[in-house]
Parts: sequence; structure tokens; C-alpha cells
Amino acid sequence: MERSTTDHELGQFIPLHYHFNMLNDVARTGAFEQAIAATVRPGARVVDLGGGTGVLSFFAARAAARVWCVERNPEVARETRRLLALNDCADVVEVVEADAADYVPPQPVDVVVCEMLHVTLLVEKQMPVIAAFKEHYVAAHGPPLPRFMPEAVIQAVQPVAQDFEYHGYGAPTVHFQDGTAAQPRTTELGDPVVYQTTEFAEVLAPSIAWTGVLTITRAGALNAIRFITKNVLAILPAERRSIDWLMNYLIVPLPDAVDVRPGDSVELTFEYTFGGPLSSLKPAVRVRPPASGR
Repeated sequence: MERSTTDHELGQFIPLHYHFNMLNDVARTGAFEQAIAATVRPGARVVDLGGGTGVLSFFAARAAARVWCVERNPEVARETRRLLALNDCADVVEVVEADAADYVPPQPVDVVVCEMLHVTLLVEKQMPVIAAFKEHYVAAHGPPLPRFMPEAVIQAVQPVAQDFEYHGYGAPTVHFQDGTAAQPRTTELGDPVVYQTTEFAEVLAPSIAWTGVLTITRAGALNAIRFITKNVLAILPAERRSIDWLMNYLIVPLPDAVDVRPGDSVELTFEYTFGGPLSSLKPAVRVRPPASGR
């Protein structure tokens, strides 16, 4: 399988020091801990694709009989072996230094955990890795497929007016926001609209092209689109609930601000390849005022 020269940046070569941020993300790590506890049954076999420092494999090892933690970065893989031994689960978890897109477990498994996720499913390789894994797995072991975690992802877009001025310096740049915190620089001009729902057990598309309409509910200068990604880690039908992880929001500035009023319809268009660079996300808008005019 050919690798692009940007693979080091795009999801399988996250440097070791960055993993602390993920370990310290209470919402992310806590949600995965709950989902794995609810999903991995005693004696199960689990694959952790893009295992990083092994924390998700550690959660799985509490119940699983065998876990394969697949990590491509040699430095991270070495540290993962040390940490798993430190946490007394090296006898259950095998760290496999391999490309997650090529890896096939030596026997059928029950659950596949893959946290190679990024807002909009850009940058990191979740979609292409899961698609490749399913193809290789069925060729080696046949159906049925194991259960995937996350099970699904829901993505939405929202029109906003974003304050891009910092100490008098205008900087309309792509940036992230904590979805659980107040954002005083952001004015919501309309409600979020879902543009994609993906179930990882189904056939996965390599890209998306979307055109939809956003309805303006508040007057303002529309100068950015907010992208929202919610990962459905585990669906628990018996409990009528799911365990979810809402990622940081992504703010993408528009080339030009457009004045909008309540009742306006904004036609939004964008397209990108999953796992591609953030720079490929270039939303375009066209505003249609209400039929009665302004």
C-alpha cells in the first residue's frame, strides 16, 4: 500500500509528547473507558488500531482475554510496552508495531477500537484505516465483522459570526474550540444542520461532497462555518442510550463576510477527501433572502 509523504503528519505518526494531551482529555478518555467497559465482554479478543500509549488497550484488558495494540510509530510503541508492563497488563496486551491500514489480527476478534479521529474526519486516517481493515479482515477470516468503536459519527455545520481580532490584529484563521466551554467570540447565527451520519460497520465512502441550506435565526455578519463532530462510541439498546464523545469544534473562516438577517437561507457547499489536510476544506456560501424580501 503506497504511502504519501504527509503520512507523518496525518494521523499515524503523532509524536509521543502530544499523547499527554489525549491522556489528559477527561471527556475523551472517560467516554472511551465507559464505552469499552460496556462493550468488551469477559474473554473477548480486541484490536486497538492506532493504539498510541495503550490506554484504550488497558481499558480493554480489564475484561478481554487478548488485545492487539497496533502502533506504527516506533518511539511510541516502545513507550507503550513500558507503560503496559507498568500497569500489569503486558501479559494480555501485545503491542504490534505495524501500519493500522495493513494489519490483520491472527484470529477473529470481537471488538475493534480505533481512535484515529479528527473533527470532520480530516487529517487523521479513521475512515481509510477502517475501510482497509474491513477488507483485509474479511479476506482473512470471513464474515461477520467485529463490532467497531466508535460505532458511528454524526457531523454537522453551523453558521456563525466569529471575532477574529486579537489586540487589534485581524487573524481570520482555522482554529478549534472546546465544545463544552462558552465561546464569547462566537455568535451563533443559526442552528446546526447534520451533513453526514456514518456507521463504521457499513460501506465507507472515501470522500464527501455536500450542498445544503442553513436557516438564519439571528442577524449578523456571517464570516465563518463551525463544524461539529460527535462520535457515537457505543450504542446500548437495552439501556436506550449511547455513550458519545463530542470533539472540539472547528471554525473555518469564509473568504468574505456576508450580512444576514433572520429568515435568510444560506446555501453552503463544500467537499473533501476523508483523511486529507485541513486546507482542503473550503466552504462556499450563497445567501438567499426571504421570499418577501428585506
